[in-house]
Amino acid sequence: MDAVPDRTGSFDGVHRRNLARVLGLVHLEGPLSRARLTALTGLNRSTIAALAGELNELGLVEERAPDPTNRVGRPSPVVAADERVTAIAVNPEVDAVTIAAVGLGGRIAARRRIDVDHLAPPHEVARLVADTIDGWRGAELAHARFVGVGLAVPGLVRGSDGLVRFAPHLEWREVPLRAFVEEATGLPAAIGNDASLGAIAEHLFGAGRGVDDLVYVNGGASGIGGGLIVHGRPVGGASGYAGEFGQNRPGIAASVDRRADGGVLEDEVSRTRLLEAVGLRSADEPTLAAAIRDAIEADAAAGVAVAEEVDRQRRILATALANAVNVLNPSLVILGGFLATLAEQDPDALRAAVAAQAMPAAAEDVDLVVAALGEDRLMIGAAEAAFASLLADPLAAAHPVVE
Repeated sequence: MDAVPDRTGSFDGVHRRNLARVLGLVHLEGPLSRARLTALTGLNRSTIAALAGELNELGLVEERAPDPTNRVGRPSPVVAADERVTAIAVNPEVDAVTIAAVGLGGRIAARRRIDVDHLAPPHEVARLVADTIDGWRGAELAHARFVGVGLAVPGLVRGSDGLVRFAPHLEWREVPLRAFVEEATGLPAAIGNDASLGAIAEHLFGAGRGVDDLVYVNGGASGIGGGLIVHGRPVGGASGYAGEFGQNRPGIAASVDRRADGGVLEDEVSRTRLLEAVGLRSADEPTLAAAIRDAIEADAAAGVAVAEEVDRQRRILATALANAVNVLNPSLVILGGFLATLAEQDPDALRAAVAAQAMPAAAEDVDLVVAALGEDRLMIGAAEAAFASLLADPLAAAHPVVE
């Protein structure tokens, strides 16, 4: 069927929604033939052709020749997101600021990890982002079209205006980070909690694709956070602070497992403790995972100590995850960051420990997996925040490309 007037009698609102629908499909699903878009949207072929042509003029999609291997029916041109449309994704942490360029469609075109030996203040983060963009513009991303900046912050981010209320490990309070970044870069910025954005990324592109009810728990340098997808939609709570699993006080069955009297989950299940166990001061996720694996496989005294610390943290994590399963009844729990490393050391043991502590009926319905996007999850999630206005209304957010 074609567009019909909305309740005000305007075709413009329907037209805008149809543009957003087509752009959203090629962004999430990858290149699609016009025939496939017709089937997915219910719009007729001529309407899809017109919408694709308009999105092409706006510089948001490319139209390609039909797939020569498809010999069934009339050849249909292929519509693909234009990957030159780029969002800048940023994750400031206690040990590094990671910046990536993410094209429409979710592919990371460039990445830079800037190690820091101090807690970077907000103005410094904004400057690092601006300098990185300037460098990319003059080199490998000279043909990119930057449309915004998305920031995944390890702390409480107010949903209404993006104010960073409290990022304890960065020692930020009441920080208008969006304004700093917009002033430094000249680009619109969007900000969210890192784990909440990671949940969105895994839901749209990763292990949670097609899953309507999931819990995502992320372990990073700043601790543990989480994100929730309920009935297919992100849940932020009244002010956007939902998912702070790391601030819950864990139930620890064996007193010998406790390391921080009166501490919260992220005091016990800790990336810092894992780094200390393997003798590293700082490391990215793959390096830490490899160091843990190598130490355990070496089977020396040091390796035994590493294995014991991994087992201790996994036992405490299992209790926290069982509590989440009991409260939220998800069909999927996804672990990211160093929590994925803990799980991968013995996934069956973690699943069994969660099942043993969860209500049997709830445990029957849940699966536990590691994040499919790996290190990309926070970058893709931050990019989704930056792309949000463009995807919601391509006409309002885009400008026609003049060749």
